[in-house]
Amino acid sequence: MSGANTASGPISVEAASFDSILEASNKQLTTNAVSEIEAINQKIGATKDSSQMAPFYWDLGKKWQENKQFPVAAYYYAKSAKLENSEKNLNFAGQLFLDLVHNAGSQAMQAWEGQEAVACFTRSLELNPANDTVKMALAAAYIEGVGQTMQGVQLLLGITREKPDNIPANLMLGRLAIQSGQYDKAIQRFENILKLEPENTEAMYFLAEGYKGKGDKAKAIELFEQCKKIVNKPEFSKEIDQYINSFK
Repeated sequence: MSGANTASGPISVEAASFDSILEASNKQLTTNAVSEIEAINQKIGATKDSSQMAPFYWDLGKKWQENKQFPVAAYYYAKSAKLENSEKNLNFAGQLFLDLVHNAGSQAMQAWEGQEAVACFTRSLELNPANDTVKMALAAAYIEGVGQTMQGVQLLLGITREKPDNIPANLMLGRLAIQSGQYDKAIQRFENILKLEPENTEAMYFLAEGYKGKGDKAKAIELFEQCKKIVNKPEFSKEIDQYINSFK
């Protein structure tokens, strides 16, 4: 139930360069993989029309993914998607970058992956401005990828202004409110969610966190206990019991 880490401000480190990432990834390839990738690059080099390069870049992405070099794979998937102007493929590449942000290994990599995710989702929204799922993903890329929290918050608020009952957007806003110590705002959001979905365990868990933050330990424990009953998994119950004991 723990939330993803969010950066408190814009990431100030310089983003990694794709050339440096590619160079490091090349060193991880087998001789056979190098040959296969070189063959695809030769096809790209022989193609005059850039619009016809898209499937080759997609193949390149798959080949890098097969070799577990995911940042390079995502880069080529994104390159293909941009050439095709494909909403579906832009979202696929953007989500891959966003997933990579959570295990970036360095701030420079996190900044690069975050920027790439933002670029993919922004382009996707130009094609389909009404897609709330992509707006949510873009918000996450701003917040978790490049540390531009307010950019992400404004996107989420835009969703909830149009659709006050949008649960994913309210969940993310509530969790951000917890992280910034705005417990009353968080409690209000999570209580509204639970009116719509009384057994939403994520909302219940973070509502408990809100009351804990305000110092109402009894209410927090009551909600954590309810959460345990709904989830009904021994390992989760054990984790919650240990957590409750840590602040009783």
